[in-house]
Amino acid sequence: MLITFKCRACPDVVMLENLAQYLVGIVGKRLGERGVIAHDELGLAIEKLEAAITFDKQERAEHDGHFHENEEGHEHHEIPPGLAQRAYPFLDMLRAAQKENTDIIWGI
Repeated sequence: MLITFKCRACPDVVMLENLAQYLVGIVGKRLGERGVIAHDELGLAIEKLEAAITFDKQERAEHDGHFHENEEGHEHHEIPPGLAQRAYPFLDMLRAAQKENTDIIWGI
């Protein structure tokens, strides 16, 4: 199922429900049928998401050496996109909403 986040400060952001649930959870909300991230909650939400992205980047950097690229006997496999790539549109929306002092809503 797709979840559409809306805000007057920028275009809608649409994502799969499992990613939406994960990102909304990081910022301290629950993905219900309807929801809102109020303008006064945006600063903390941005901090939490940026911290999670930083942590993910550190974890990925530590494990980069474990992919055995170009080693004999190991098949090549793609490295999945990190949290920064998956969260960027949502983080951009949070920042735009904060700048315009507006809420982010979903499920309407």
